[in-house]
Amino acid sequence: MAQCVVIVQFDLPKRTEEQAIKGGVGTAPIYRNLATRGLIRKDYLNGEAGTGGVYLWESREAAEAWFTEAKMAELTGRFGARPRLTWYDTHVTVDNLKGETRVNQSPLISAAE
Repeated sequence: MAQCVVIVQFDLPKRTEEQAIKGGVGTAPIYRNLATRGLIRKDYLNGEAGTGGVYLWESREAAEAWFTEAKMAELTGRFGARPRLTWYDTHVTVDNLKGETRVNQSPLISAAE
């Protein structure tokens, strides 16, 4: 089964590094608690094009269960702007920390590796 990457973007001015760290650390416990609901990782974004996050989920179903219309309304209220979500299925992963390539989450065993 493919994992799912969701990129969440808010069209807001770039924050200072201090603001970005404070915001991320302040909400990190919310996302740590999503491990049992399929969230593998979240990276917080801060750049010229706005703010947001990159979420890696175990499956599209897990991601869809989190990003409901109620969650979108909550995020809109918190940030004062509605987020844009871009959804991707990811079938192939190169994991340099583990030193492996995976296809649909299974390590690829190949002489070419």
